[in-house]
Amino acid sequence: MFNVGDKIVYPMHGAGTIDSIEEKNILGENQAYYVIKMPGEVKVMVPTSKAEQIGVRNVIGKEEAEKVISILGEDETEMAQNWNKRYRDNMEKMKSGSIYEVADVVRNLSFKQKEKGLSTGEKKMLSNAKQILVSELVLAEHATQDEVEELIENKINLSFDEYKAPHDQIDLNTNVVNKFIPFDSEDNN
Repeated sequence: MFNVGDKIVYPMHGAGTIDSIEEKNILGENQAYYVIKMPGEVKVMVPTSKAEQIGVRNVIGKEEAEKVISILGEDETEMAQNWNKRYRDNMEKMKSGSIYEVADVVRNLSFKQKEKGLSTGEKKMLSNAKQILVSELVLAEHATQDEVEELIENKINLSFDEYKAPHDQIDLNTNVVNKFIPFDSEDNN
């Protein structure tokens, strides 16, 4: 059971705050609903009796947020080469409601976008996954949306550079001055 003011996550939609709990008569049935204020002034109603069943959960804490950020800094996990299978696998991760799985999707699709580009469907999925990730980290870290978006981009760029960017082999014979030039300390006074 959640209370007014609780910061919660609604899978596939992101994080928000319970604005109120209202009794509604829908299709002749009285039922209590959580009214959740989501980013962008969007309000979502979720039946209180089904909230946990559909994966509504509390926003992660600071410690879990640090773990999420560290996932963004890791190498990508293996994904199917077939875009259709990859899309379905990533959709399952997002539907799980696990912020760790969402972070995995964001990192993996970001890497793929930098390497080869993404299909229209995967671009939309990446955008949705980032929105979900950002909305929860904003509440977990007590930070602004801009700060969290910048943190995510920086972490992904660093990990991409570390794990995926081509690193040229340095040939010491061609890239280093081959002649030793001594300093004469008496001439520099």
